[in-house]
Amino acid sequence: MRVVFTANGRRVEADDVWEGESLLYVLRERVGLPGSKNACEQGECGSCTVYLDGVPVCACLVAAGQVQGREVRTVEGLTGPDGALGPVQQAFLEAGAVQCGFCTPGLLVQTDALLARDPRPSDGDIREALSGNLCRCTGYEKIMDAVRLASARISGISGISGEGGGA
Repeated sequence: MRVVFTANGRRVEADDVWEGESLLYVLRERVGLPGSKNACEQGECGSCTVYLDGVPVCACLVAAGQVQGREVRTVEGLTGPDGALGPVQQAFLEAGAVQCGFCTPGLLVQTDALLARDPRPSDGDIREALSGNLCRCTGYEKIMDAVRLASARISGISGISGEGGGA
């Protein structure tokens, strides 16, 4: 089957899609958007999180046919039109929250969604929002720092460096 949808503001078509194929596979292998990572293929790790019609979902759990005519935004869509890093991406980089990078795309999408809903979340809100995203490299403290830093920048709060803070 052919699946036509919008990915990061651009109309895309994927031909010869098998009916059981996941959105994740279509994005990575057919559309050329490899940012979302294929880790567990069971919706447990969050590495493949993308927006589907503005709602974060695990792309590994979405059948490709379900996105016909819909809007998908991937981690690649978080950058500015000139390719500059968005505020969440920049904060993760500066806070040292990117290690092996496997969990990072899902964390970026979930953080972006959290800060769109609540630009000044509490630490508890951050933990809850990111609870479906597993990272095997860190103790999550630098990830928490990155979210706090992005929040501060988005909210216009000064005096937060992205270092320290309790999780």
